[in-house]
Amino acid sequence: MTSTRSPEITPEEQTRLDELYAAFDAAHMKPLWTQIGGLMPTSPRPDSVPMLWRWSTLLPLAERAGELVPVGRGGERRAIALANPGMPGTPYATPTLWAAIQYLGPREEAPSHRHTQTAFRFVVEGEGVWTNVEGDPVAMRRGDLLLTPGMHFHEHHNTTDHPMAWIDGLDIPLVRQIDAGFFEFGPDEPATRETPDTSRNERLWGHPGLTPVGAPAPKASPLMAYRWKHTDAALTAQLELEAEGHPGVVEPGHAVVRFTNPATAGDCLSTMRCEMHRLRAGTRTALTRTAGSSVWQVFEGCGVVTVGEERYEVGKGDLFAVPSWAGLAFDTDDGLDAFRFSDDPVFEALGLARTAREDRT
Repeated sequence: MTSTRSPEITPEEQTRLDELYAAFDAAHMKPLWTQIGGLMPTSPRPDSVPMLWRWSTLLPLAERAGELVPVGRGGERRAIALANPGMPGTPYATPTLWAAIQYLGPREEAPSHRHTQTAFRFVVEGEGVWTNVEGDPVAMRRGDLLLTPGMHFHEHHNTTDHPMAWIDGLDIPLVRQIDAGFFEFGPDEPATRETPDTSRNERLWGHPGLTPVGAPAPKASPLMAYRWKHTDAALTAQLELEAEGHPGVVEPGHAVVRFTNPATAGDCLSTMRCEMHRLRAGTRTALTRTAGSSVWQVFEGCGVVTVGEERYEVGKGDLFAVPSWAGLAFDTDDGLDAFRFSDDPVFEALGLARTAREDRT
């Protein structure tokens, strides 16, 4: 029988090996046989860890920043990033996703700029702010998803006497890692201070199942606003159809809608997937694992979320990060709505997407 033990080496051979490794280091080289465990693990070993950020902590801190930190050129936005403790020294929620709470005070204006990074805003509560995207004023209201595709000039202006906060999501870590970032200042004054109820992009592209034939086909989604009334109606209908015995939900009591590009039917953003989930009261989901990371925010309701080895009681506004291949499951007695964004489109484009599902007893 052949032995699998490594042969013993002589002191002379050890000296020669030490010299070889020293030569590798001097030449800025690393041998695969000493690195393979970290380079090619049997399953993902993410640096990010499961993490929960309480809305009850985030909002007061943003309010304090509103009292002390002005909005203007240089800082550009009063946005406070969620920093995953598994990646110390970085302002990242996961290795590919940036999430922040942004706060705009009464009558404040955040100046125009544009950048390679793709962005969205999701509103948990409040209204009164308009975001101008390429000069098109888009109202921001509770439950709305607002898009800012890469290299689109955008600015925000608060028309009210009260502040407003929302969540920003961007692909900053991904763009930084591949060295693809560009940034440009726009005009100091807003392109418009108009406050229409419906933006031009919604008037053109916001009609379900109807594509304007005369409009140019853009690379990014031409629809900048996905309104809560439509999202709510779609989720409600899924659960109603389930109760009537018809298909539509992803699993019992679990309705999901994905925000898509009306020009292509693909994801609304090229590097980030955005979804809204609704769990009926009493729902206990399967445990899922996904190659790629995600960030969730509870919109309404409460429940318990399991992320890897962690269990969190979550309620309105709370955010949590799900590292790659960490098990994820929900339990809710009262029902729960949650917004999810992820790097799924990148993994799918690269042929790296993988999902596993386990029923829980």
